[in-house]
Amino acid sequence: MISTLRCSPSFINLKDSTKSQKTPGALCFAQTKPSYRIRVIRNSVQEAQLSFSKSKASMLEGYRRSTEKPEQLHALSGGHSKENDLRVPVFVMLPLDTVTQRGHLNRPRAMNASLMALKSAGVEGVMVDAWWGLVEKDGPLRYNWEGYADLVQMVQKHGLKLQVVMSFHQCGGNVGDTCSIPLPPWALEEISKNPELVYTDRSGRRNPEYISLGCDSLPVLRGRTPIQVYSDYMRSFRDRFRNFLGDVIVEVQVGMGPCGELRYPSYPESNGTWNFPGIGEFQCYDKYMRTSLQAAAEAIGKRDWGTSGPHDCGQYKQFPEDTGFFRRDGTWNSEYAEFFLEWYSGNLLEHGDRILLAARGIFQGTEAKLSAKVAGIHWHYRTRSHAPELTAGYYNTRHRDGYLPIARMMGKHGVVFNFTCMEMKDGEQAGNAESSPEGLVRQVKMATRSARTELAGENALERYDASAYGQVLETSRSNSGNGLCAFTFLRMNKKLFEEENWRHLVHFIKSMLEGGRDTKLLERGSSGSNLYVGFIKEIKTVKDVIEVVLV
Repeated sequence: MISTLRCSPSFINLKDSTKSQKTPGALCFAQTKPSYRIRVIRNSVQEAQLSFSKSKASMLEGYRRSTEKPEQLHALSGGHSKENDLRVPVFVMLPLDTVTQRGHLNRPRAMNASLMALKSAGVEGVMVDAWWGLVEKDGPLRYNWEGYADLVQMVQKHGLKLQVVMSFHQCGGNVGDTCSIPLPPWALEEISKNPELVYTDRSGRRNPEYISLGCDSLPVLRGRTPIQVYSDYMRSFRDRFRNFLGDVIVEVQVGMGPCGELRYPSYPESNGTWNFPGIGEFQCYDKYMRTSLQAAAEAIGKRDWGTSGPHDCGQYKQFPEDTGFFRRDGTWNSEYAEFFLEWYSGNLLEHGDRILLAARGIFQGTEAKLSAKVAGIHWHYRTRSHAPELTAGYYNTRHRDGYLPIARMMGKHGVVFNFTCMEMKDGEQAGNAESSPEGLVRQVKMATRSARTELAGENALERYDASAYGQVLETSRSNSGNGLCAFTFLRMNKKLFEEENWRHLVHFIKSMLEGGRDTKLLERGSSGSNLYVGFIKEIKTVKDVIEVVLV
């Protein structure tokens, strides 16, 4: 339904597995190579417990309006592609509350067993959010990475890799946000003194998910600019985990907005503000954004265009045809709209450029890849105006490619373009939503190929069925635009380890490692497979046996 869902904060709980599982203790599945065996045998408490040791000018090309014919605009043009026979490594997102409010690794014994199971299934690694609201909670420049350090060493112990998200947004207020992690208290204190620091809609509603990009370069956070705050945070992370970067920590995803995505918070679910498939609202009414808009309008001699955003663009839950701006023959295609939308989307691009420039300098030489995430806003994609994409900051319409400038900006910094809704099919969507996730994914694949930018993917919804996995296999290949360099599955929880779901995951990983060639693999079900995964259900102490066996 929505571009990014950060679901279920709980993962497999070894103490109450008998309550959550009704199947026999040993789960038997069908045939996967290679044949090998992994055992974790009961031992002393000491052995089972975990022990842990230690610039704007260059972007103008991306902003300019394409001169291609509308029907050719989203067509593939040039670039390089990922060969169909290359393996696509699969990562799995860890729960939102992997690190507790006190900065400790949450339920380490359960995490240990879960990572062991994922390793046996063939996953490349896992992804975790490094929350700004947890790490820098105690005050400016006071960082606590200890819970994450424990996780890094556990991941290394199991021979897995780690993707770490620099999460500068709050957790809570969006679909799937089942725990609450606000911004650091000291930052919230500054926001309470100056509410203009956060994004604001036309009605004056403030959104505390993320600091407004309008004040990126102003020293509004205890004498530091937001960009300086993010840079100091990333530098602290680099220094703390220098010995693991490029080896265990293979990717750093740089958060640049709500849900960690490069976008405006145009469709917030908190308090029922927005419902799918509403068009959302523009987020440009804090004083810093208004000042920027006014300056842009005056620079072209159109002072009256800088007083506000569009007046006839409707409300969060409305449809395009309910508005004068977004309807089929609306003013979204006027000279004024072009000015406003170029300014609105251009500011978002500049925000991304500033953060990624800083990140590139900080992580240069570490051999860890950088990535950034873009939201998969697929609803009303079939309409001319693409209203929800416009309010989110993506100037993508029937006549304009809004993803090519983003791909070029990321490519300039050598950053992987991470995109969602890879599992969605057009035929599964509600008719009134005018949705086309498949069309959107094709456009992004073409844009990243044209920009020579690597593309990685995620699923937008928590799904475990063969149909969803099959769609990811289909989109992972380079038949149309870029293939995927990696895929991250949302998310690790109890449900993932249920018999049917686990079997689908293992088959999916196997096929992705074969380059996504065998898209019929999942349809064969369990026939002809010798995968066996056994969990001892009654685990009451650390002396109990956990077995993960591949025969």
